[in-house]
Formats: sequence, structure tokens, C-alpha cells
Amino acid sequence: MRNEVVIDDPRAEEVLVRVEAVGMCHSDLAVRAGKFPFPLPGVVGHEGSGIVESVGADVTSLRVGDRVMLTFDSCGRCVNCVSNMPSRCRSFLAHNFTNGARPDGSPTLWHDGQPIHGNFFGQSSFATYALARERNTVAVPDVAADLAPELLAPLGCGIQTGVGSVLNVLTPGADSAVAVFGAGAVGLAAVMAAALLPIRELIVVDIQDSRLELAKRLGATKVVNSRSADPVEALKELTGGGPDFVVESSGVPTALAQAIKSLGNGGTAGVVGVPPFGVTAPVDVADVVNDSKRVVGIVEGQTNPPEFLPQLASLVASGKLPVGELVKTFPLEEIERAADAMKSGEAIKPVLIP
Repeated sequence: MRNEVVIDDPRAEEVLVRVEAVGMCHSDLAVRAGKFPFPLPGVVGHEGSGIVESVGADVTSLRVGDRVMLTFDSCGRCVNCVSNMPSRCRSFLAHNFTNGARPDGSPTLWHDGQPIHGNFFGQSSFATYALARERNTVAVPDVAADLAPELLAPLGCGIQTGVGSVLNVLTPGADSAVAVFGAGAVGLAAVMAAALLPIRELIVVDIQDSRLELAKRLGATKVVNSRSADPVEALKELTGGGPDFVVESSGVPTALAQAIKSLGNGGTAGVVGVPPFGVTAPVDVADVVNDSKRVVGIVEGQTNPPEFLPQLASLVASGKLPVGELVKTFPLEEIERAADAMKSGEAIKPVLIP
């Protein structure tokens, strides 16, 4: 059953997009469960792809009819944004989570004549239409023009986060050993990115054998089921002392502690998975200091979407980034079934089709 919601006309810097597909992410489910700071009732969804329907007066980079990918929003004015690091925007939470409205507080959505919360990640794309800003709307490159919408949608957050964490932040060199904790969409995107590099070992840790088998198809050289083996001991044995780089994508505090503990001397842990706000993880400080380990928090793969998303789309179009292996589509009306499939592990990346 569809709920009828009225959407505002685009303002000068905004873009109205007819949504063709939208990925489902753990952040969407966390908001519904009250674990992330987005006010309800409202509309979430933040991995939209679609067609530009109309543009505001100041929009110059997009035209009506363009195929586009939607991604996270940013202010465009702080020192990080003007330095092409919008994932480190100093107003990131307000633009993507906490406001539930435009940055100036004005609503974008109404239901039964009353404003409801929208502008989630600057888009709220669990809908047939999404109102975004030019800053977080990226045109699909010509080389990827024939890609199905369900392959473009996940690029705006989950795939961008996993791939960017490896290629933009950790940048493992030749002969490196890389481990990925969590074989969900973000973790497997990190696996696909690492598999493009001339590294020595690529090891994936998860609790589901089916996901570990998929990880091997996507390039993992070895896998560890942490239900049946101690991942710290296993990784140290498989790599001869511990991986040089770890991506922690599960958001489970115990897994984060294990990921840091497993690192070899001088290793780096990229922390990508986000548990509910306020959750802490036990870390052996002496282990971090004595082995000169680094722990780095990574938001959205530390990307600049207007540059990075076209590159991702091109990699998907060339077959080098097999995102289709992760995607399972559902009609938008079956959003609850998609959420259940994601929680059960039946679907790694559910994508809703309006």
C-alpha cells in the first residue's frame, strides 16, 4: 500500500528526480529502529538512481532527462567541502541525519497537510520522487548509460563506502595482506576493490558460509567463519603475523576489537561499520601503542562523489566491479519484505523498484 506524500518544488539549487531504483542500507533500518538520529515520522532512503524531472534556477551541471545517481549531502562551504572532501563536511550530520528538513529547517515533504521529516541524506528516496541538491546528484557517465538502475543505485552509499575505503584511504601496496570483517554490501565492495590490486592476501571474516562463498567468488583468497574459529588467531596464522590492513564493516563492537587485535605490527584498521550512536568497543591500548597500530574512521569512503561515482559506474559497466552479484530487487510496495530479507541474510543489497 502506498502512502501519498506531497513533495516540494525544487528551489534554486535543487533537483527533482523520478526514482527508478533505490538501495536499502543498514542506516535506513537503524533509523526505523530508533538507533540513528533522524526524526520520525519521515521518509528515508539514500541510494537513489533515476531521471531528472526538473531543476532549480541555479543548477548548471544537470538537465531535465539526465540519468543520475544520488548520494550523501554536504554544505559546500566549510574548509573540507571546498577542499573536495565533502565526506568530512563539518555539517555532515545536519545535512544527512538530524534535521529531517532542509539545512534552513524548511520541510520538503507533507502528509495530510502536515510537514513530515524528509531530506534524509539530502534525498529521502524510498519514494517515487526525490528532492535532492545539485551537490548530491551526479550524472551517469556515457560509458555507463546502459546500466540497469538497480546497479547504479547502490553506488551512492554502500559501494562507494567499501570501494573508497580501500582505494582512497587504506591504499594497500603490493604484497600487502588485507582482511575484511563483515561480508555485507560494504564489506564485499571493499573485497571487490582490494581484488583489483596486486596484494598478497585478501581474507574475509563473517558468520555466514553463503556470504563467505560469495566473497571467494569476488576475489577473497581465504575466508574465516568467526562462529567456528577465533578470527584473531586465524588471521595471524594465515598472514604470518597479522594483516597489514583491516576493513571493519560489520558495525559489531566485538568484531572491531578483534579487527584491531588481529593487525600486524604497524597495521591500519579502517572503521566503516557504524553501530547505534553511543556504543563503545573494548580496545587494548597497549596493543595499539606497542605495535604502532592505526585506527582510522572512514565516512563514505572519503570520496568526492562528482569525481568518484562516475568512476564506479564505469568500473561496473566494464565488469571490473560486479555489483550485480550483491543485488536482489523488490517492488517498492514490498519494502518490509526487503527489510526482512536483508536482516535474515537472504539479500545482501536489496534494491527497491518504484
